[in-house]
Amino acid sequence: MPKHILFLCSRNKLRSPTAEALFTNHPCIEVDSAGLSHDAEVVVEEENIAWADVIMVMEKIHRTRLTRKFGKILAGKRIVVLDIPDVYEYMDPALVALLKKRCSTYFS
Repeated sequence: MPKHILFLCSRNKLRSPTAEALFTNHPCIEVDSAGLSHDAEVVVEEENIAWADVIMVMEKIHRTRLTRKFGKILAGKRIVVLDIPDVYEYMDPALVALLKKRCSTYFS
């Protein structure tokens, strides 16, 4: 059974959609992405959290905001901070390389 990986950033426009696109055909995982801001392309909801086995956030502030908004339903969920700043465009080769490097230990 594949692991469910949820990628989160602020507005679900650049970093988390890149991660979703990059890993969408990975044989061992299923991926989704969302944003934590109210104006995100796809706003993260309780259903996303319930679905995920691992939640990968781009920055520490995202973990803080996630915990503040969804505290109790995060019990038992692994949250990984990837430390990827908001300086990349969608599918930027440098972002793709960084995502591959930072995520490889979690699902290789």
